[in-house]
Amino acid sequence: MIDIIGSDFTCCQVFQTLLDGSMIKGYKILMFIPVRLLITSFLFVLLLTPTSGQAGVYRYVDEQGRLHFTNVPTTNKYRLYRSEGEPSRLETLISHFAQKFQLDRSLIKAVIKAESDFDPQVVSTKGAQGLMQLMPETAKEIGVKNPFDPSEAIYGGSLYLRKMLDSFDQNLDYALAAYNAGPGAVRKYGGIPPYEETQNYVRRVKQYFNFYSRSKDIL
Repeated sequence: MIDIIGSDFTCCQVFQTLLDGSMIKGYKILMFIPVRLLITSFLFVLLLTPTSGQAGVYRYVDEQGRLHFTNVPTTNKYRLYRSEGEPSRLETLISHFAQKFQLDRSLIKAVIKAESDFDPQVVSTKGAQGLMQLMPETAKEIGVKNPFDPSEAIYGGSLYLRKMLDSFDQNLDYALAAYNAGPGAVRKYGGIPPYEETQNYVRRVKQYFNFYSRSKDIL
């Protein structure tokens, strides 16, 4: 939706936006605005639009928990949800690194979904960063300088996932547990550690993996 301040707008039609990371639905907006409001509204949007000039879809969650989407944020409550062209770019990166590290691209998608919900700027309470939630020490170890860059993030996360699979004889459950809790914890307990977070994480990633395996063209 587009939030517009002012009561002199005479009509509008529905506009196009992205509703979530896995489905695109569209609308278009056509507004007939009195001339005296057109300039004011235009300047207002310019002032509130992020200065980065990054085109895309923005969203925020209101007090009732409802999601609001817009391609032209008119309040600083909105945060960038998806950059213009981001889905196709991520698909390309995922396919590239899946081939490079001999991983199923649906698995990479599943890990990204579970880790960051495809938000390249997210930081966890523990300090993990970016699309694949790399800890700073892990990022440094595998040569990732900017975990907030999608290309570096997917490179680093895919490489680390490959390492975990190789370390645990291609056992997906153990590799995912190691990705979440660290390989030391998996070795200590001889399998998935008795941590609720890690056990839930393994289940979630495998559920997403099954979903993306059936729907390969969806992020």
